This record gives sequence, structure tokens and C-alpha cells, in this order.
Amino acid sequence: MTHAKHGFATRAIHDGQSPDPLTGAVNVPIYLSSTYAQEEIGKNKGYEYARVSNPTRDALETSLASLEGGTSAHVFASGMAAITALVTMLRSGDHVICGENVYGGTPRLFNQIVTRYGIEFSYVDTSDPEAVRRAIRPATKLVHIETPTNPLMTLTDVRAVADICHERGVELSVDNTFMSPYFQRPIEMGADLVMHSTTKFLNGHSDGLGGVLIGTKPQHKETFAFVQKCTGGILSPFECWMILRGVKTLAVRMKQHDENGRSVAQYLSGHKKVGKVFYPGLAEHPQHALAKRQMTGFGSMISFETGSLENANNMLKSVRVCTLGESLGGVETLISHPATMTHAAVGAAERARLGITDGLVRISVGIEDAGDILDDLEQALKAV
Repeated sequence: MTHAKHGFATRAIHDGQSPDPLTGAVNVPIYLSSTYAQEEIGKNKGYEYARVSNPTRDALETSLASLEGGTSAHVFASGMAAITALVTMLRSGDHVICGENVYGGTPRLFNQIVTRYGIEFSYVDTSDPEAVRRAIRPATKLVHIETPTNPLMTLTDVRAVADICHERGVELSVDNTFMSPYFQRPIEMGADLVMHSTTKFLNGHSDGLGGVLIGTKPQHKETFAFVQKCTGGILSPFECWMILRGVKTLAVRMKQHDENGRSVAQYLSGHKKVGKVFYPGLAEHPQHALAKRQMTGFGSMISFETGSLENANNMLKSVRVCTLGESLGGVETLISHPATMTHAAVGAAERARLGITDGLVRISVGIEDAGDILDDLEQALKAV
């Protein structure tokens, strides 16, 4: 069941998730089977082996393709497994442009593993579309961006970069993890591919790993289905069901994340112990106008400056409602220290160049009562 005419929340609940024809169960069953009975040689019911396909996985992939407006979706065991699958489109001698300020695991994968296969990477400030244009070479096959970026919340004008890419025959992939398809749909702005760590907002409950690639072309479907079959880095049926469960409430969760995020950002921006606040929803954010143009909400990801590693640690060890930990996008408020967590692998010199200081704190605002989150931050900041 896929109905593009329906609203987002309706599609999140229904697309790919018709009642089970055998029992009438309103939730997609978890098909925990590694293989399937075949009627005779060469004749089956559409399934042969679970590494190749699984009904629960099919339901999730149909759902996610619908929500992002793509033609196919392909789920993997983690967000990094999805990015690994993305670069399987490339060959030795190809060139990739990547945003310079992205999740630290992405350049770690590219620089320490993928370059071994003769693929070259350039890192540019994709918030400047002309920087992307200048970086494109005859061998460039892919531009990969995050918007907003992790953790500095810098935006890229997706439509402008997509136009530049397509002028030169280059594909654009967008990591849409921070915004989710509820607030931002890059394919509508010209992106060829969208990637998510489904671990985050799509799952929404901090209880399962996963990743997805959503494509727009027949070759994307063919390529990524083949990668799933050949490499086996697929998402298990149970994990697929968990994300289907999470997606059903994505619309209502994102509304609350956004409402709380705006409140927390406003509070932090006026606090005397907080330096700069990085949040596109604030009017003083240098790309606030772009955020309003290409996003339908500002979300709940915020970074802010405490001034030093000591200040950051004193604050982080004092939180009580917020949870100090890696990851983001859960219903609970998660707070982290990028320099020693998500971007430790980047190295001190590169962090300094990008502006990721030892005093920077990132918060993924949850859906608790906003007053309780603010009270917790207030008491924790007294330790600074």
C-alpha cells in the first residue's frame, strides 16, 4: 500500500504496512525465517533466502521509500553499513566530494578503508555551492553532504548543489539523519540519493541499529539490492520491525522534538555561561533563511560552547534528566561531547580547523516535558 496523495503521517502508518492477509494482523509480522519453502524447481512465492529478501524488510523499505519520495529503499545493519554500500557504486580512479564537517565515522571510513581501493576523496565546505563546483573533476562521480552538519549545524543549499552536480553529470547523496523526512526531503530538491542512520530519529527509541539508502533511479535499486545479496550486511527482520514501529509515530515525535528544541535553543542562547549556540532555528543563525526555505521545522539538534574541556565535563557529569551518551534521535534527551565522542577520530588539528572545540557540547533534545529539560540544564550549568 503506497499512496503518494496521502499526508505524511498517514503514509508513515500505512505505506508498506497493509494488514497481514493470512491473519488480519494490523502490524507487519516479524518473519524470522532464514529460508522459504519452494513449490518446485524455480517456483516460489517471491522469497528464496533471507539474505536476498524478507517480507518484514520489504515492508520497511517500501515505507521509507515512500516517506523520502524515492523509488526504492535498501536497509542495512547500521548507518555506516549504508554509507559503505553507497561507495560500492564507485570504481578505482573515481573521485568523491564530501562535506568537510560531517560525522567523524564517515571520513574515517573513506580515508582509512575506501582509499585503499583507488578511490579519491576531497573535503570541501559544501555550504558554499561554488566550492563544490570548483572541486568537481572529470573523475568526480559523487558528492556526499550532511545538512545540517554534525555537530556544527551548518546547512547546505541542497537545490543549488544538486543543480551544480547535475550540470556535470555527478550524483548527489544527502545524509538526512538529523532532520528526518518529516522536516526535510532532499529528493524533492534534486538529490539523487538519501541516506539515514535509522538508529536515530526513524527508530526513535534508542533500541536498534540500522541504516538506509533511498534511491531515485532503476540502477540504484539494482545496485543496492545486489550489494545486500552479495555482502550480507542487511538489517534483521526484528530490527526492521522495530523501525516500522518507530516510523508510525515519527510525525508526532518530530513535532515534539522541534517544539522542545526551539525552547532549549532559546534558553541556551540567553544563558550567561553559554557561548555560541549552533541551531538553525535561531534568527541569529547565519543560515536561518535557508533553513526556513528548505526545512519545514528546525528539529532538536543543538550544539553550544561551554568554553573549555573542564567546563564541558563539569556540566555533562552533572545532568540528571539528560543522559550523557553517544547517539541522538531518541525520545530521551541525549547530550554528548563531540571532541571525545563522535569526532575523536578526526584528530585535534582538524577539529580545531573546523571549529569543534573541547568546550563544545551537542544535545539531542528529547520529548520529555520541556520544563524538566530546562531545569536540568540550569542546574548542570551551575557546575560551569
